[in-house]
Amino acid sequence: MNSTEKIPVIAVVGPTASGKTGLGVALARRYNGEVISADSMQIYKYMDIATAKPTKAEMQGVPHHLIDFLPPDKPFSVAEYVGLAREKIADVSSRGKLPVIVGGTGLYVSSLLENIEFSNSSSDEALRAELANIAREQGVDRLLEILGEFDSESRERLSGQKNAKRIIRAIEIYKTTGVTMTESLKKSRLNEPPYRCVKIGLRARDRNYLYERINNRVDEMLENGLIDETKRIIDLNLGQTAKMAIGYKELAPYLSGEVSLEEAVEGLKTETRRYAKRQLTWFRRDENINWLEIDAMPTDELIKSACGIVEASGVLIDKTNRVK
Repeated sequence: MNSTEKIPVIAVVGPTASGKTGLGVALARRYNGEVISADSMQIYKYMDIATAKPTKAEMQGVPHHLIDFLPPDKPFSVAEYVGLAREKIADVSSRGKLPVIVGGTGLYVSSLLENIEFSNSSSDEALRAELANIAREQGVDRLLEILGEFDSESRERLSGQKNAKRIIRAIEIYKTTGVTMTESLKKSRLNEPPYRCVKIGLRARDRNYLYERINNRVDEMLENGLIDETKRIIDLNLGQTAKMAIGYKELAPYLSGEVSLEEAVEGLKTETRRYAKRQLTWFRRDENINWLEIDAMPTDELIKSACGIVEASGVLIDKTNRVK
């Protein structure tokens, strides 16, 4: 497949509160595009404020896909995301529109754009339950130690996320197939990606600038009803995914009377800042990302710079997506 046969795609990535939604919408409007979300929490229904789902006003009439479509008690894997996202990209492109991937879930973005093929390896429910118990009693670091015994590369790759579910899956793949996740990923990348992609990343020159944006976003979420949303999620008992989402798990102790509201809010801000740091760690590994610093220029200049990156990349070879 030569480059002109590949589907053109723009990807906007970066940490939470960096302005990905706004830039993604601006680029979609500029280049006749539609947004395909790459956020592992915004896929779930009912979880609106905590996951910072874009409002209709923020979407500015641009169609958004893979947002708000799944019940929170339903498991959803990276492989399932990639399958659905591929379908959406093909559909958007077939209608003469430009797919714009927007999100901060690094594993979703890399798995999709690097064309990773997921094996149909068998699962082991008993092993999974045993590992989940280890995570609860001994912590995620113990899971990383177990993974490192046979797959040091996966341990290093997943250590920054502290995501027990993904670490457990990496252990499960090896225990059930004898093949490490690292080996599996290397084999899966043998097929060339079907996309002609330019990646734009948002970050801050001064980390404190980003952290202040995060603190302000949390305050806005509280003003918009995050506490009431947390109560509804807890009362509906929608499963572990909802309970562990950033926002709900930090406010739950306040609702049960264990901590003050001030303590809960500070905990939420701290955990969100930590999450942003993990996101940045993930994306820094990708040398193909064109970074823009959100504290170095006003929004209109940032959008202009992003458009310059897109047009210089060669992704829009014939400029058919450009709005005249």
